[in-house]
Amino acid sequence: MTVTLADVAARAQVSPATVSRVLNGNYPVAAATRERVLRAVDELDYVLNGPASSLAAATSDLVGILVNDIADPFFGIMAGAAQSQIGGTEGAGAGRAGGEKLAIVCNTGGSPERELTYLTLLQRQRAAAVILTGGAIEDPEHSAAVAAKLAKLADGGARVVLCGRPPLALPGGADVVVAALAFDNRGGARRLTEHLLALGHRRIGYVAGPVERTTTRHRLEGHQEAMAAAGLGDVVEQLTVHGPYDRRSGYDATLELLRREPELTAVVAANDTVALGACAALRERGRSIPDDVSVAGFDDLPFSADTMPALTTVRLPLYEAGARAGRLAMGREAAPPGGIATVPAELMVRGSTAAPPEAAPRG
Repeated sequence: MTVTLADVAARAQVSPATVSRVLNGNYPVAAATRERVLRAVDELDYVLNGPASSLAAATSDLVGILVNDIADPFFGIMAGAAQSQIGGTEGAGAGRAGGEKLAIVCNTGGSPERELTYLTLLQRQRAAAVILTGGAIEDPEHSAAVAAKLAKLADGGARVVLCGRPPLALPGGADVVVAALAFDNRGGARRLTEHLLALGHRRIGYVAGPVERTTTRHRLEGHQEAMAAAGLGDVVEQLTVHGPYDRRSGYDATLELLRREPELTAVVAANDTVALGACAALRERGRSIPDDVSVAGFDDLPFSADTMPALTTVRLPLYEAGARAGRLAMGREAAPPGGIATVPAELMVRGSTAAPPEAAPRG
């Protein structure tokens, strides 16, 4: 049943005119009254039609792209590629009025609350499509809340696309999402660790991402699988350190790994940016890369091939995935069978990894 402005007014115990003033922001309202109205809006999940109020059943020309951090190339590349398809700079409709839509990048900062807020705002604006990029937060309550928001968006006519995010693990999730483009994080991480094992490494440290992220778990599981297959599963927990997906995390975690295992011969980082921090920590401690310690990353961000030495990593086709998500959001590409497609990961072997040195005591 559709919630009306009158319903909100009744819940907040104010007049419909007061609700309208709060939502439109065109007239001063007492702070306590404003808070009461906004609480009623949230409790009832009231959706303001906004610019499309006269066309209640229509969607707008707005497409929302949710990212954790637009300054991170991982998200920036995907968002830019999706926008190239949505904004008409490439493909059908390029340069023609009516052949494109307005893409809005919503930067959540990794906050679950901001993610839900942006989904609500996009619903109120009757967005034509929503693209969610990157890993999901592994929290059942938050997952259920996201699924509920996406269901409301889909009911309003929005196309929902997941890019680099696993399918919703909830009943009915496949009916809500047009397509889920899931990166092969687990397989890519397994092949990366297998590469180091084949070179002869056995004392391998792992710098993982935040514990609550699906990307973190899948990449760590791939590493664990390779280590277990080599009979080294019992040392993985001791040589794993979690932290944010940033350079500082790689630096701090690598120092901790060296404290735990001074004879470390390889460091696998959760992503390429983390790997940069790992390299800095190793050099500060007088370790040469890869002569003393090999370093590997993940994602194959643009700078990876230009580091000294060039970084061994796992390439995810970020631009291609983002562009495909944009086409799916615009309805210009058919959804994959079952609505789910696995995006392959490719091992890129470069100069930052080599056979380990002979073990020798260090002073």
